[in-house]
Amino acid sequence: MIAKIQVRLKDNPYTIVIGNGILGKFPQTLHGLGLGKDAVIISHPLIERLHGGPLSAALKKAGYTVKVFNVPEGEKSKSAACALRLLKQISAYDVGREIFIIALGGGVVGDLAGFVAAVYKRGVPYVQVPTTLLAQIDSSIGGKTAIDLETGKNLVGSFYQPRLVVSDTKVLKTLSQRQVRNGLAEAVKYGIIGDPKLFAFIEANHQEFLSFHCHSRPRQKHSGVNSSGNLIHLVRCCAQIKAKIVSADEKETKGLRTVLNFGHTVGHAIEAAGRYDQYHHGEAVGLGTRVAARISVSMGLLSQAQESRINQLITHVGLPQKIKGVRLTKILELMQHDKKFTAGHNRFVLAQKIGQVKVVRDIPANIIIEAIKLYLSF
Repeated sequence: MIAKIQVRLKDNPYTIVIGNGILGKFPQTLHGLGLGKDAVIISHPLIERLHGGPLSAALKKAGYTVKVFNVPEGEKSKSAACALRLLKQISAYDVGREIFIIALGGGVVGDLAGFVAAVYKRGVPYVQVPTTLLAQIDSSIGGKTAIDLETGKNLVGSFYQPRLVVSDTKVLKTLSQRQVRNGLAEAVKYGIIGDPKLFAFIEANHQEFLSFHCHSRPRQKHSGVNSSGNLIHLVRCCAQIKAKIVSADEKETKGLRTVLNFGHTVGHAIEAAGRYDQYHHGEAVGLGTRVAARISVSMGLLSQAQESRINQLITHVGLPQKIKGVRLTKILELMQHDKKFTAGHNRFVLAQKIGQVKVVRDIPANIIIEAIKLYLSF
């Protein structure tokens, strides 16, 4: 079962390919894209050890040369220092070659590799091969490339679309349960912003997704077709929503793409306040989603029953229930760096019901503070 989704952009259209066990067929999907013959894979050591070998072997068999550059695991690799080091390494290697970049990893690798591809020689082609649930359903799609600054996430970057996205759900079996939970946080977001049926699907199947990985239950055998089929369905539904929004508003100039940031305004601030190692992205987004739902109720947009349902699913997925070890003042300070806050005006994506959101400006500060304090663990 292979699903293909078209990201229908005027100038840079591309395809998202989703399937179980398709990584070995990766070179076949490159035919006709005119990428060049020299593949530069950007990854990190664990991912390369798990998945880099088969990918490199398939590329070499198809006639490509392969060079791998690894970066340290974790959000701190999305730094100016790491990006500059990669650029120097690629420049030294790129003599008489026709390179394209492959981002093999999760959201950090995808964002970093995309940024490097965007700025090296003013742009070289790149392909996303996401290896985490979060990256497959969200960060690999849409062309947002970036590195972080101490003052906030993704403050240096550009819109630079990949030429192809290949999501092999089989690789997700190597994820830890924490990584799966991080991905499910974004999946829940997609249900809230645009698909109540997807939200209900996650409610019904979250336990299966949490047991899909191999680390915590190494002896468990999955049902094969049904298990992988449900996972492909989850990835496809989320990817379809994002592809549709990105196609309508590639560079977030029309306000349509802003809805993808539901839960992220406070979430990004929590992540930065914890210096990117206390909370993983999905955990911070889960907390940000709780806060956004509470603000939505306070603004008279969302019913308490719907808020309760949202919070219940976030809890069932195993995401944090309280913000711990982070000061309120630091969260509020870092929120000011959010790109949706301009000239003293705030903008939040708020829920009207599960499956429908709207962008609201100038929310009273006391409502925001009270919503954060509700989930702050003193």
